[in-house]
Amino acid sequence: MSTNDRSNDVAGPDGKVATRDAANRVLIFDTTLRDGEQSPGISLNKQEKLEIAHQLARLNVDVIEAGFPITSPGDFESVQAISREVEGPIICGLARTSKQDIEAAWNAVRDSERPRIHTFIATSDIHIERKLQTTREDVKGQVRAAVAQAREYTDDVEFSPEDGSRSDVEYMAEVIQIALDEGATTINVPDTVGYTMPREYNAMFTELYRLVPDLRKVVVSVHCHDDLGLAVANSLAGLEAGCRQVECAINGIGERAGNASLEEIAMLLHTRQPSLGLWTGIETTEIARTSRLVSRLTGYQVQPNKAIVGRNAFAHEAGIHQDGVLKERTTYEIMDATTVGLRSNSIVLGKHSGRHALSEALQEMGFELDGQALNTAFKRFKEIADRKKQVTAMDLEALVTDELREEIPGYALEWFEVEASSLRPPHARVSITLPDGTSATGSFMGDGPIDAVFQAINAASGMGAKLNDFTIGAVTEGQDALGEVSIVVEVGGFTGAGQGVSTDIIDAAARAYVRALSVAVARSQTDAAIGLPEGAAG
Repeated sequence: MSTNDRSNDVAGPDGKVATRDAANRVLIFDTTLRDGEQSPGISLNKQEKLEIAHQLARLNVDVIEAGFPITSPGDFESVQAISREVEGPIICGLARTSKQDIEAAWNAVRDSERPRIHTFIATSDIHIERKLQTTREDVKGQVRAAVAQAREYTDDVEFSPEDGSRSDVEYMAEVIQIALDEGATTINVPDTVGYTMPREYNAMFTELYRLVPDLRKVVVSVHCHDDLGLAVANSLAGLEAGCRQVECAINGIGERAGNASLEEIAMLLHTRQPSLGLWTGIETTEIARTSRLVSRLTGYQVQPNKAIVGRNAFAHEAGIHQDGVLKERTTYEIMDATTVGLRSNSIVLGKHSGRHALSEALQEMGFELDGQALNTAFKRFKEIADRKKQVTAMDLEALVTDELREEIPGYALEWFEVEASSLRPPHARVSITLPDGTSATGSFMGDGPIDAVFQAINAASGMGAKLNDFTIGAVTEGQDALGEVSIVVEVGGFTGAGQGVSTDIIDAAARAYVRALSVAVARSQTDAAIGLPEGAAG
């Protein structure tokens, strides 16, 4: 039970009290692990997906779209593991309208206490004619068969007419009616390419409710992309038209420009509840931690000025603003930072702290470690504590997330050395573990010490990886801060993202590079073996 569910009344920042009406409860459908993972360079392994899913359960989302089971054995196993281990939210698997897709989705989610099958097919003419190369009548037949098949497995079936915002609304209404007749319990109408505008999206739902009266008997959902920067605004427009489920992702990740940001939707409804009358069950104090976890595991850093979770979201630079906040926080802040779980960067441990103290601190932060996992975390903590005077909660969170992730099979960094000087180009030597378990060394003279290390890794691995993106950030402030490096590389047309954490930025960069290399190579091998499905809902 979320703390946000404990009272029927809630006070907004302006002091106004709003009553929580059950009819205005907005369901949060999280698609971080499905649509979010379709972001270029992201390839989470099973353990990482489980870690995120458990955190989403702590965040109290209503639905976790855990993956697209038919796409690969790895995705199937991840969805199945989440279904078996994560309690609380509905666990959903995505499927096209083919019989094989729906069978795979059901077999992946069937062990969940609350399983859902989400099936989709495009209804816009451009998709029907150009992508599917079929007819409107054939699409109707596929919807009828798919929803009927899904209902044989479970009472919880969601249907999406892909590219709904560009579909002929009268034809789409016919398709939706077919899905309802066959037993669909949730209808999601996505703005797949992020093309619509709030007034258009609102009008579309208003017309659908008129054309399909039975929509008022089921949950109607929005799924918006951010290609024009309107994903959250369009989602709100759908809610104001009567929809009561929002499909969104942590940090707004997803195809192209991404999805509607879960944290922005949640805090919009939380902060403006007295005006909107809409509310969610989200445990808002878990938002910041969830954002940081997804950022670290995906390698996608959060921009500093990102609403709600960016490091500048509650920062004040202007003197007038600082003076106002010191006198009264609400002069310039419409939300309290602690509401979204932003804790102060207080000291929690020092270099003389022992294993028990570390365990206690980690438990307070929500990490339950024991045995070898605790030993591994303690060893890394001691290494960092010898270099830093103060180890904060943020440092520990970064270290534990980095150290305990399950590495994708592939390449691993053993050691590196760099000779750098302003008199001659830097030279680096590295040793890495290859996928077959053997070691290989490489050396290179680069434009800078980090470039030299990257090129030496390429030489050792024999892979001509191309660096597409390189980002450095600091976990905390100060000269001894932990550095976070996020990298995206490309190998043979396949991208991979990786991240590393260390007080030594070259060490962090080298760790990130070999992880990104492993992801890119793994994706190339997987895609070559199975081929990818055409499209995905939203």
